[in-house]
Parts: sequence; C-alpha cells; structure tokens
Amino acid sequence: MIPDPRQDIGCLLKKKYFWDVDISAGRTVPIRLIVERIFSFGTLAEMNLVIGYFGKEEVEKTLVNLNFLDSKTLNFVSKYFNRPKKDFRCYTRRRLTTQYWSY
Repeated sequence: MIPDPRQDIGCLLKKKYFWDVDISAGRTVPIRLIVERIFSFGTLAEMNLVIGYFGKEEVEKTLVNLNFLDSKTLNFVSKYFNRPKKDFRCYTRRRLTTQYWSY
C-alpha cells in the first residue's frame, strides 16, 4: 500500500507504538522517533508503509544514525537494507563489557 503523501503519517500508524507521544493529525513527530518505534515494534507492513512515506534512503539514513537498536532489530535492518552491522552507530557504540544485574 503506497500512502497518500497529503495524509498525515500519524493517522496511518497505530497509537500503541507511541504511548508517550501525541501523534494526532497536525502534530509534528520527529522521523527518528517514528522509524525507531515502527522498526522495533511494528510489523513488516507498517515498516513498508514508513518506507513508502519517507523514502528508503531517508529511513535507512535514520536507522544508521540511531544510538540504540536491540540486537534482533539491528540484525533484521542490516539484512533488509543489505548493510553490514558495523555501519550502524548503535553497533559501534555498544558497551564493550556486559552489564550484569546487581542482586
């Protein structure tokens, strides 16, 4: 489904991904937040909707510059956009030592 560019992206996405932000029509939401939440929690159809709305290059650039992506999302995005993990900021800025829970 190719979104209508005149329609607000907030109306096309589920509100449950933006529990702490108002994405109603007329509100500006940073692309970084939309891409991060949809690629972390959304479905493949919603990811394609975001790519269709913002453009593949813009979404890819946003994902590459994110400070954090969980390992499963990073692996998926790396394969989806055919880029090595080392290109992603969140991969190169990972902690070198594992933080354990203090009991």
